[in-house]
Amino acid sequence: MQHPDFELYDNVGRTSEQIAAAHFGIATRDDLLRWARRDAEQFLTEHPLPAVPLPAPDAAPYLAALAAAQTPAEVSAITQHLLDAAQSSLSVVSDLLVSIARWGNRHRGAERGAPAKMLLEAASRSLAVIALADQADLAVLRDEYDPAPNPAQKTTASRPPAPPASPPAGPTPSR
Repeated sequence: MQHPDFELYDNVGRTSEQIAAAHFGIATRDDLLRWARRDAEQFLTEHPLPAVPLPAPDAAPYLAALAAAQTPAEVSAITQHLLDAAQSSLSVVSDLLVSIARWGNRHRGAERGAPAKMLLEAASRSLAVIALADQADLAVLRDEYDPAPNPAQKTTASRPPAPPASPPAGPTPSR
């Protein structure tokens, strides 16, 4: 079967993906997306979606504050503000990915690696970004404010004295 977009053995102007796809007789990513756009034209006319990307937070204040930061606490403040700003957008993306995965109940009984399961995993990972960044921020703060004790520095002189022996409580056993 000949590929609809170019002549057989004509590799001029083709990407390596196009050459490999022609060799194996499969469609490229661009082919699949182009065909899906063509077949969804009428649907998108009836259900228009926003043409502009989701708004991104303005990075300038974060970068300016980061350039002025001198302590881990100041960097943590920047990190926490950024995570708070990104939380709502990432939650929306995660919720939409879950809805897409659940469309038509494709996720029910799907095996690992199936498209619906991959979408559910992507939804989970989009929120994991915030959790991982928060965990890293807390690790920096722990190193700054609550470092782990160094066993080499511990000496008997630095330990508090042992508590006095307490008398036995309750009745003593009889013979």
